[in-house]
Amino acid sequence: MSETTKGKQFFTASKLFFLLIVIPLLLVAFLITKGMFELGDTARKRAAVVLDEKLQDEIKLRAVNVADEVAGFLRERERDMLITTILPTTDTAYKEFMNKNKQPLWVKKEGRIVKVLAPLYTEMSLVDKAGNELIKIVGGEIVPKAKLLNVSISDPANTTYKSEDYFSKAKDLAKGNVYMSHVTGWYVNRSEFEKGKRFTGIIRMATPLFDKEGFAGIITLALDARYLAKFTDSIIPTKAGYVLEADASTGDYAYMVDNRGFMISHPNDYHIAGLYRNGTPVPPVTDKTLDEMTKKGEGVLNLNLLGFMDSALPEIAGDAAAGKAGSKTYKFAGHTKFVAYAPIEFFTKSYPEPAGFGWVGMGVDVEKFNETAMKTSKHIEEEATAWMTTIIIIIVASVIILFLIGILLARGISRSIETEVPPESREAHYYDDEDK
Repeated sequence: MSETTKGKQFFTASKLFFLLIVIPLLLVAFLITKGMFELGDTARKRAAVVLDEKLQDEIKLRAVNVADEVAGFLRERERDMLITTILPTTDTAYKEFMNKNKQPLWVKKEGRIVKVLAPLYTEMSLVDKAGNELIKIVGGEIVPKAKLLNVSISDPANTTYKSEDYFSKAKDLAKGNVYMSHVTGWYVNRSEFEKGKRFTGIIRMATPLFDKEGFAGIITLALDARYLAKFTDSIIPTKAGYVLEADASTGDYAYMVDNRGFMISHPNDYHIAGLYRNGTPVPPVTDKTLDEMTKKGEGVLNLNLLGFMDSALPEIAGDAAAGKAGSKTYKFAGHTKFVAYAPIEFFTKSYPEPAGFGWVGMGVDVEKFNETAMKTSKHIEEEATAWMTTIIIIIVASVIILFLIGILLARGISRSIETEVPPESREAHYYDDEDK
C-alpha cells in the first residue's frame, strides 16, 4: 500500500473519530458550561432581589396565618378552662387534668436543643367565694393545705406574681365566660438575657362557679407563655423553615404585641413586658426614660409610645388595634424597614373588639437582608465558577486522551488493512494502476 493511501485511510479514520466523538463531546461541554453559567447568574440575580412584591405578599400571608393560629390556640385554651368546671373537685382530678394536657416544646438543655413534652399549664386552683384557695396544683404537684392562701383583691400579694387581680375579674363574669389576663411574668433584663435567661411567664385564666345560692368561687389555670411565644419566636419571615430562636440582630424576625401595645413575644426577651419582684410592672421606654433605662438594661417596649423613635411604629400599632392587617415600609435609624402585621382575632370581655388579643408582626431590615443576599449571590457565583473550571479541565483532558486514542485506532486500522491484503493483490492492483 502506498504512503498516499495510508495517509488517506488514517485521515478518514481520524475524521470519523472527530465527527462521531470529539465534536459531540465539545458540544456537550459547551452546553454544560453554558447551563452552569446561566444557573449561577439566575441564582445570583434572584438572591439579589430585595423583598420583591411576591416575597412581601408571602410575608403578609404568613403574618395572617400565624395570627389565626394563635387565635385558634387561645380558643382551645378557653375550652379547656370551661372543661375544668365539670371535673370532680378533688386534687387528684386536677392533677390528672394537668398531666394529660401536654404539648411538645423545643428547649435548650445542657447546650443542646431538645424536644420535650411539657405541661400546657403551670398552675391550677379552686378558690371559694371568699378568695380562699381550696385546691392548688403547681408544677404538677399538690400544694399542702397549710400553704394555701387567700387570693382575693384584698390580698393580691398572695398571688404568684404579687399583684394579680384574677379573682375579682372572674367573680364578675357570667356563667360560661372566661377571664384571660395579659401575659404576666418576672422581667428579664438585658444582662440576664445575654447570660442565657429567658422570659417564662403565664396567661392567667379563670372562670366563675355557681351553686343554688349564686356565686360559689372560681377555677383558675395558668397557661405557660412559652407556648404562646413559640408561634413567633421560631419564625424567620424571609425563610420557610423554623428555628429555636430567631436572631434580632439580623432584623429578620417575628414578634407579638398585646391589645395595649406591649411586646409579649420578641427574640430579645428584655423587650417583653414584665414585673419587678415586688409585683410592680417595669415601665416601658419613652423619650424621657430611654437613656436611663438603657443604662439599667431595661427595654420594655410599648409601640404606642415609640413615636419619638419613628412615627410609623404607633401607626402600625393603631392599624392593628383597629383590626386591620397590612404592611408598611419606612425608614428607621438609617435603615429601610418592612413590617407585615395581622390582628389576633380572639375576643373576650378581657380582649374586646376590634383589637382583640393583639397582633402579630413580621419585620425585615431591608438593607441587612440585601447584604445577606449579596453575600449569598457572591458565594453562588464562586461555586459556579469553580464548577465550570473543573468541568473545562476534565473536558480538555478527555478530548486530549480521546484524540490520542483516535490516533492509535487509526494507525491500528491502517496496519490491519496492510496485513489482511495479500502481497499479490497489492502488486496486481499496483500494475492495474500503472496500466491506467
